[in-house]
Amino acid sequence: MKTRFWQLLSTLLLTLAILPGSAGAAGYTQTKYPIVLVHGLFGFDKLGPVEYFYGVPDALRSGGAQVYVTTVSAANSTEVRGEQLLSQVRQILAATGAAKVNLIGHSHGGPTARYVASVRPDLVASVTSVAGVNKGSKVADILSGAIPNTSSALGNALASLIGILSGNKGLPQNAGASLASLSTAGSLAFNSRHPQGVPTSACGEGAYQVQGVYYFSWSGAQPYTNVLDVGDPALAAISLAFGGVKNDGLVSSCSSHLGKVIRDDYAMNHLDEVNQFVGIVNLFETNPVTVFRQQANRLQGLGL
Repeated sequence: MKTRFWQLLSTLLLTLAILPGSAGAAGYTQTKYPIVLVHGLFGFDKLGPVEYFYGVPDALRSGGAQVYVTTVSAANSTEVRGEQLLSQVRQILAATGAAKVNLIGHSHGGPTARYVASVRPDLVASVTSVAGVNKGSKVADILSGAIPNTSSALGNALASLIGILSGNKGLPQNAGASLASLSTAGSLAFNSRHPQGVPTSACGEGAYQVQGVYYFSWSGAQPYTNVLDVGDPALAAISLAFGGVKNDGLVSSCSSHLGKVIRDDYAMNHLDEVNQFVGIVNLFETNPVTVFRQQANRLQGLGL
């Protein structure tokens, strides 16, 4: 009788272990395909102890995700950055044996990820655009139109410095090309070649799925969020360029739309969206790290 009892108990425990939602099920952020993070303009993987996606990779890994932080030119055209990212995606797939990746790009990282999904949709399961410059930025319009030569020279110097400090000094830098890509005209030209997921209306949603790739986006809409954050005053001042249109300090909410819009009105600015500066964000809004974790779980639910 005792033997029969233990056999039944063992069978029950084994069944529970393989059921969805049990202790043996996937972790909260454990996606089928690796998550690949893509930085924006003047971005990096890490500067000393400071990550671009501050605290995000470890938070995703803690829930079971495979996470890779890529590095592309701090400043260059979307196409140049996209080809650099594509090369790294191939390396990640070769190293992991995975068939596809989930790309998550912030700011200029959004269009950069979109480029890869457009030219090699077979390698991409999803693209998530975080405050992506999908229809251009008025800030880029102003910088490229007002003092283009000076802006480009200063931008190249800054991008080169970031490359040196982050250990990625071999990447080509071209601030003029980045501003052209991020301008309204440059973005519209890029969208004509790579339209996947881009809304056809001024401020609507785009196609949720194209060529097997799922598209998502989210963004903030509050340039000033924390008096302790040294970047907030600058973003608040820059936000005036948008003339009252909802924005995060560098990108308008409508420009950030791609595919399924999760939210475009988080009380975050352009730095908060990646948990910068060093985690000093709005205390009265969902923590940005939590938003990344929620997206990983959303991808998991779709079998991605």
